[in-house]
Amino acid sequence: MRAAILDDYQNVARRLADWSTLPGVDVQVFTEPFASPQAAIAALKDFEIVVGMRERTPFPRATIAALPKLKLLITTGAKNNSFDLKAAAEHGVTVCGTGTVGAPTVGIAFGLMLELTRRIGFENQRMKAGEPWQVTLGRDLEGLTLGVVGFGKLGHRVASVAQAFGMKVIAWSQNLKAEDAEKAGVGYATKEALFREADIVTIHYALSDRSRGVVGAADLGRMKRDAYLINTARGPLVDEAALLAVLRDKKIAGAGLDVFDVEPLPVDHPFRSLDNVVLTPHLGYVSEQNYRVYFRDIVEDIRAFVDGKPVRVIS
Repeated sequence: MRAAILDDYQNVARRLADWSTLPGVDVQVFTEPFASPQAAIAALKDFEIVVGMRERTPFPRATIAALPKLKLLITTGAKNNSFDLKAAAEHGVTVCGTGTVGAPTVGIAFGLMLELTRRIGFENQRMKAGEPWQVTLGRDLEGLTLGVVGFGKLGHRVASVAQAFGMKVIAWSQNLKAEDAEKAGVGYATKEALFREADIVTIHYALSDRSRGVVGAADLGRMKRDAYLINTARGPLVDEAALLAVLRDKKIAGAGLDVFDVEPLPVDHPFRSLDNVVLTPHLGYVSEQNYRVYFRDIVEDIRAFVDGKPVRVIS
């Protein structure tokens, strides 16, 4: 059998798991994104097993239907909204997932906050260039109000870290009740109040048809002129055109973005030229600890499937 490991941008898959436990399985690693769905289909047509890294390469119905040899499709993590599970089942394709570890996205969210407010990376570059001492006057996170949009597992973790920094935390989600926020030790706010009152808004929503564009122009328009927006969830949760407009017009202080509507972010995208935006290339789940669990479980998934006893099946 042939197995394709997709989108291993860091080229680390082979060293983070023991692939020798898969005798008879020819493993090929792809380190670059496919240029188009057609390019993906052409490259994968002879593989029985395909492993995706999150949503980097989607598998909609058309792609699955065009891969008649495909028997096993694996995603990192326990779910993947870019995989058409119904189409996979109809075409006899087993879909499996992996475990995860920790909450690495939380660290990226606060890294973006600290870069926006204290300019650590900016001053590091200046010092190494031999430029004059101290030009920034930053804002301490302590005493600021953090607005958490989406109060699930990650939202709770972010809130607890923010409180350790001495921040006031308020939260909103479509299904969040005031008593649940109180139990978690944070303030409940309406969506309108959160965007109006927060010094920093951080988004931790799952992307779905219902949540797409959950942060729109009206929400961004309510933010303080010295407030920041952090998005480490998914790009389409925020109206990109509206965000670009408030950033260009300096109607908010800035944004820290780890996720985008199109990934990898095009080299000519306007986000790259704005001096009030900090960008990272979707690093939220990209940690060594997480990857070790991903690839260990991928090997187990393949082994179990070959043995006729698939594990971690997603249906």
